[in-house]
Amino acid sequence: MKFFFHKHILVTGASSGIGLEIVKILVSFPCKIICVDVKPLPESISVWGKVYFLQTDVSQKEHLDELFEKLTSEFGKIDVFIANAGFAYYEKLQEPDWEHLEKIFALNVFSPIYSLLKTKKNNAEAVFCITASAMAKMGLAGYSLYSATKAALDRFAEAFRLENPDFRLVLVYPIATQTHFFESAGNAPLYFPSQKASYVALRILKGIAKGKSKVYPSLLFRLGYFWGFLQENLNYFYQKYTQKIFRKRFGQIFGKNKKKS
Repeated sequence: MKFFFHKHILVTGASSGIGLEIVKILVSFPCKIICVDVKPLPESISVWGKVYFLQTDVSQKEHLDELFEKLTSEFGKIDVFIANAGFAYYEKLQEPDWEHLEKIFALNVFSPIYSLLKTKKNNAEAVFCITASAMAKMGLAGYSLYSATKAALDRFAEAFRLENPDFRLVLVYPIATQTHFFESAGNAPLYFPSQKASYVALRILKGIAKGKSKVYPSLLFRLGYFWGFLQENLNYFYQKYTQKIFRKRFGQIFGKNKKKS
């Protein structure tokens, strides 16, 4: 995967799970890896010379702003941003609790979208990758809010790509992954089938390197979602129609900005 050679690569949620496995793979490449997490890195990782750790809460706007200021001053620009941080509730949702809702949407939705826009502003040639979920396509009992956050990312990505066809946005749709994610969600059951985090991490990096816009680590999920993929492909023609209208309204503005740069 020579694509990652001599790149500045940032991974959020890097202290455990899929994020940590991504870092473990990347350390074998000649690149700079910026690990971001609210929790410290394992000692076995933090001592490696090519890994830089920034401890912050990316669900908070002010922390994200500080993070990007630091990235600009210390690294110049980020070539690959992997927005992997996220969490879930496993619950029977009943009580109207605004803070409960805001907490999961802040980290799972607002943070990656805000980071995407800031990354694109700093480096229009960057690759931005978001770890979504198979639940973006299929809600599951116990995960109503988590499914909602991932579905929001899925719809956002489709529209964003139509509006910004020259910018690389990658979404990943893992099935249940064998990490502590489910314990953190509230001792949630690990549904069958499941995959190892190391395998998912490898599929993510291979997908980015191959220029994919969507990465499905599980072939079984993709086959099971056949009719959904067919519907999405049929939607493509209507989406292109909306893109033409969008360009008529905003195309000249974008053209002027591009010409000035």
